[in-house]
Amino acid sequence: MPSESKKRVCYFYDANVGNYHYGPGHPMRPHRIRMCHGLVMNYGLYKKMEIYRAKPANKWEMTQFHTDDYIDFLSRVTPENMDQFQKEQAKFNVGDDSPVFEGLFEYCGLSAGGSMEGAARLNRGLCDIAINWAGGLHHAKKSEASGFCYVNDIVLGILELLRYYARVLYIDIDVHHGDGVEEAFYTTDRVMTVSFHKYGEFFPGTGELKDVGVQKGKYYSVNVPLRDGIDDESYRTTFEPVIEKVMEWYRPAAVVLQCGGDSLSGDKLGCFNLSMKGHANCVRFVKKFNLPTLVLGGGGYTMRNVARAWAYETGVVVGQEIGPEMPYNDYYEYFGPDYKLDVRPSNMENLNTPDYLEKIKTQVFENLSRTLFAPSVQMQEVPRDMDMSEDEDEQDADDRYSQNFWDRRIVPDNEYYDSDEGEAQGTTDNLKSRHERNYREDNQVEQSRTASPEAVNNVKISQEEEKELAEALREEEKEADIKTEQDINTDALLNSDNKPDTDVEMTDAFTNPVDDQPHIPKSATESEEEGEVKSTHSQSPRSRSPHTQSEMHMSVDNFSKENDVHPSPYEDALEDGEIAE
Repeated sequence: MPSESKKRVCYFYDANVGNYHYGPGHPMRPHRIRMCHGLVMNYGLYKKMEIYRAKPANKWEMTQFHTDDYIDFLSRVTPENMDQFQKEQAKFNVGDDSPVFEGLFEYCGLSAGGSMEGAARLNRGLCDIAINWAGGLHHAKKSEASGFCYVNDIVLGILELLRYYARVLYIDIDVHHGDGVEEAFYTTDRVMTVSFHKYGEFFPGTGELKDVGVQKGKYYSVNVPLRDGIDDESYRTTFEPVIEKVMEWYRPAAVVLQCGGDSLSGDKLGCFNLSMKGHANCVRFVKKFNLPTLVLGGGGYTMRNVARAWAYETGVVVGQEIGPEMPYNDYYEYFGPDYKLDVRPSNMENLNTPDYLEKIKTQVFENLSRTLFAPSVQMQEVPRDMDMSEDEDEQDADDRYSQNFWDRRIVPDNEYYDSDEGEAQGTTDNLKSRHERNYREDNQVEQSRTASPEAVNNVKISQEEEKELAEALREEEKEADIKTEQDINTDALLNSDNKPDTDVEMTDAFTNPVDDQPHIPKSATESEEEGEVKSTHSQSPRSRSPHTQSEMHMSVDNFSKENDVHPSPYEDALEDGEIAE
């Protein structure tokens, strides 16, 4: 096994994730992620990693795996209108276990966005390990919610990794079988799924030892069915040999590790007996292979234990051992009565005998031997991605920093003092997309929003251009005066044949009264300073008619658009990070 080296770690967290609630009495509580983040910050782990707020996944990104009608349903259903979607709720399995709650689609976007952006940063070599504790929702299917999971962020993250890496290994240590991820890649050899889970009369009822995949993906689905009460030592002697053999045969280019906390001892829905350190040993072992790794959350329904375990495993990832003494934090009272960073095993019976575990390993090794040794994959050219680096040295001095830039937490190696900032707050606006196609789509939306006559960019006009513009206006005035005189003479001849002059004068004076003030033409410079351009030639009675007057305003607006002389820095809705010159 290669020696362990220092890792560059990216950590994704959105402060809004703890605001969502599945409903009264529901065991799934996103608030546990906020509790974990409080420990991460107060233990000082932020000094050794970069903290980001990811852009929430949009509908197009979610439909890279899920069906369009399912994602459209999630985006439209709310607790207020759910009665109108009873047929769709039954079709998409949205109900008691996976209920409709306020902000459902936004919650799915936060979870999936962190996993996808973590995978994207691994693709670009911007980090070695990416962490998203809000992810790991491994039960969601292509067009169906399942097991408290709506959008399968794991599959979306793996699909992003497959754009750069030939083979991806998925490891699942949740107490429940990772059925959604296995089903998504059941027929391919580009992803090997390895799940250690409770099998029997237990949700979701899948993950038998003989479920190995089909077609091209045969023997690339590895299931390790376990019994109740497995302890640290039994788990370690099973996990490490299996993963080591998988690495030897499959030789993945990247790893996705789902760290479901319901395999810990004392979980409300779990039946394993792992301690916090026994659970974290899996993270430590996978880290030693020095592969790009995406670390995700998952299940876990005893909030204080899940927060402890994930905070401790964050320390394992960054290479810092954190002690049992818990620092004071916003959720300190949740960790009573001992207030220690520890999850101890109970005295429950371990039904996993050594003989049973040995048989499991023997069968798994036999299945692995039937796979192709490091199957080759013909890679195609990868579309160009957006540059996601937002280093301060690379920022344009004339550009405004985005909110996501200020949400970042990066402590350089030569910085020896603690940061006194609180938790990262801010909006979720981030106009940078994960790849070029999204970037083009976002730009089209923004252009459609700002395509109005008032939205004109500010420009600087030199003195020479001002002189040329003034001369052009004077020439237009002369031509307009000549044309006006001709129109007046023509009108006079026509009117003299039909009606008395007095009637014409009275009618024109009544319908189009002339201003008492004389019209004084403005120079181009004065008009530009006031932000408007006005016609300076005299108006005849015909030119003051409503029809001709509207045409004249239209021509002035067109002239303003073509010459960019109608700017106001407060009228245009500028994009995030732009400042008008």
